[in-house]
Amino acid sequence: MIKLIVGLGNPGKDYQEHRHNAGFWFVESLAFLNESKFTSQSKFFGETASFSLNSQKVFLLKPQTFMNNSGGSVNSFLKYHSISSEEILVAHDELDLPVGSVKIKLGGGHGGHNGLRDIIKALGTNNFYRLRIGIDHPGSKDEVVDYVLRAPDKSELSRLDESMKSAIKIVDLLVTGNFDDAMKALHT
Repeated sequence: MIKLIVGLGNPGKDYQEHRHNAGFWFVESLAFLNESKFTSQSKFFGETASFSLNSQKVFLLKPQTFMNNSGGSVNSFLKYHSISSEEILVAHDELDLPVGSVKIKLGGGHGGHNGLRDIIKALGTNNFYRLRIGIDHPGSKDEVVDYVLRAPDKSELSRLDESMKSAIKIVDLLVTGNFDDAMKALHT
C-alpha cells in the first residue's frame, strides 16, 4: 500500500512553472482536492501535507532541497514514519514519455533523472513506485536542461493537466495496494 506520495520539483517562484516541477504539481493537486495544506517541516527538508483516503492516512512530501538533492528529504521522512521504500510513490517529470502520458512502474534505473538518482542513492534501493509524468523530449540531449527548466506552452499544459487528472483517479487503488488495477486503468 502507498503511504507516502513524493512530488519532485525545485522550490521557489522562479521554478514553479517549469516542466521539471510536474511532480510538485501532482501532489499540490492531490492536497487541494483533499482540502489539505502543505506546511514546512525542517526535519524533513521539505513541505508536507496529509489526508485520509479509504480510512488510511496518506502523506504528501515536496522536498525543498532542489531536485538533485531530494534523497535526504525522502529518506528522513521514511525513517521518521517507519515507511518502507515499497510504500512510496515518487511523482516526477519524464522525458521518455509524450506530453499527456502518465505511467506507473516499480523499480528500475534513474534514466538520467537527477532527483531519482539521488533518492536511489539515499535509500540504497530503487525498489519504489514511480508516477512518470510525460513531458516529452526536446530532441537533443544538449537541450534537456533548458527544456525542463522552461514552462510548457498552453497546449502542453492542458495535456499535462488531463494526464494528472487521470492519475489522481487511481490514487485510491494505489493506497489500497491494488497496483494491477491501477496500472490497467492508467495505461489503457
